[in-house]
Amino acid sequence: MDRAWCEESRRPGGQVRVPMVITQTIRAPGAIGKGPTIQASRSPMGFAVQVSANQKNKLNDPGGGSFRDDDDINDVASMAGVNLNEESARILATNSELVGTQIRSCKDETFLPTGLLHKRILETAKKFGVSEVPMETVSYISHAAQTRLRSVLEKVSMIAQHRTETCKDGERYEQSTDVRSQLKFFEQLERMEKQRKDEQEREILLKAAKSRSRQEDPEQARLKQKAKEMQQQELAQMRQRDANLTALAAIGPRKKRKLDSPGPRL
Repeated sequence: MDRAWCEESRRPGGQVRVPMVITQTIRAPGAIGKGPTIQASRSPMGFAVQVSANQKNKLNDPGGGSFRDDDDINDVASMAGVNLNEESARILATNSELVGTQIRSCKDETFLPTGLLHKRILETAKKFGVSEVPMETVSYISHAAQTRLRSVLEKVSMIAQHRTETCKDGERYEQSTDVRSQLKFFEQLERMEKQRKDEQEREILLKAAKSRSRQEDPEQARLKQKAKEMQQQELAQMRQRDANLTALAAIGPRKKRKLDSPGPRL
C-alpha cells in the first residue's frame, strides 16, 4: 500500500516553501525486505530524511548480519564506538593459544587405607593362585567400596525420613495394623505373668517362714531368709510411700497455670 501526502508551510516574511511529497510503502508485520522508499524534491529536509532511511535500510538488510531484535545492542555498541565482530575476533585470537595447553590433574585419593587393603587383597588372591595384585586394582576396589557405602547411607537416610513421615492422616492410606497397641498388649501380659509368679513365690516364702519344723534342711533355711528380706523390703517401700504422701500434703495442691497466662521468664 502506498501513501502520499504534501506538506506546505509559510514563513513570517510571506515566503512559501516548495511542497515536499513523500511516498512510503507499508509492509505487513514480520516481512523482511527493503526499507521504506523516500523521494524528496527540492527541499532542504529531503537529504536528511533520505540519509536516515538509508541507515535504517542497512540495519534491516538481511545481508548485513543483524535483525530487528539486535537493534538496541547495535545502537549502544555504535554509540560507544565498539565493533562487536572485531572484539569477538580479537578475543578468540588471543585465547586460541591457551586452548588445550593447560591440563590440571587431580591426585587420586583412595577411600580405604592402601596398605591394609592391598595386604587383605593379597591374602585373598593367594587362595586362588594369584601372587601379584597391581595398585590400580586396590584403587578400583577402594572406589567401589566408597560408592557402595555412599549408596547404602543414602538408602538408610531415606528410610529414616520415611519413619518420620506420618501417613495416618493421609486420605490415600488405610491403617491395617496397629503395632503400638499390640506391643502394649504384650507388655500387659508380661506384667500379669510376672505378678502371678511373684504372688506364688511370696506364698511359698510365707509358708516357709511360718513353718515350725525342728529338722530344717538348708533349702528351708534359705527360703526363710529370703522371706525375711522380702518382708523388710515391703516395709521399706511402705515407709517411703507414706513419707512421699506426707511431703505432698505439706506442700499443698499444685496450681494449674492458665493457658493464656505468660510463662516464666528466663
